[in-house]
Amino acid sequence: MSTLPLVLGFDTSAAHCAAALLRGDVVLAQRFELRTRGQAERLMPLLEEILLEARMTWSDLDAIGVGIGPGNFTGIRIAVAAARGLALGLGVPAVGIDGFEARQKQGVLAAVPAPRAQVYACLEGEAPRLMPETEASEAARSAGLIFAPEASPADLAQRIAELAGKRYLDSPAAPAPLYLRAADAAPARDLPPQLIDG
Repeated sequence: MSTLPLVLGFDTSAAHCAAALLRGDVVLAQRFELRTRGQAERLMPLLEEILLEARMTWSDLDAIGVGIGPGNFTGIRIAVAAARGLALGLGVPAVGIDGFEARQKQGVLAAVPAPRAQVYACLEGEAPRLMPETEASEAARSAGLIFAPEASPADLAQRIAELAGKRYLDSPAAPAPLYLRAADAAPARDLPPQLIDG
């Protein structure tokens, strides 16, 4: 029996469902599907397929890693809720990994595309935030970095699982979504109709 942790990592923060199962740093199985809708219906079957391919079961898992965003509100909620539920049911830790760490590569500014010619980025010495692409591109150039925002890197789930495998013993807090902008859908601002007593 291996002493290396078995970690399932997954992400639905953009137009994809991505999952990877790692034993230590070795990828046992992984899936990546571009998907603009239906992530909630597809995620759990996808995770089952990963386990089946690797001849593992839910009870074999030592930890779960999940992408917490930034990205699509609904997608982030789907993955984080699934991770928290699985962790509770299986009695294993779930580790939230932000999209900047999961996309970090040498010489590249980790950035995630956002609507309206903006990106989510984390500039050196600053908190992550939403900013215009032009600002992030200029900051990357000034720092000698490449600016190439990626919504759906094919190795995203693998990286999430790798990072979770290094942190799950540190008693992590339950994963929580990382939202860097307000929701597109907002409550109506119209005043309710005034009722007149007859």
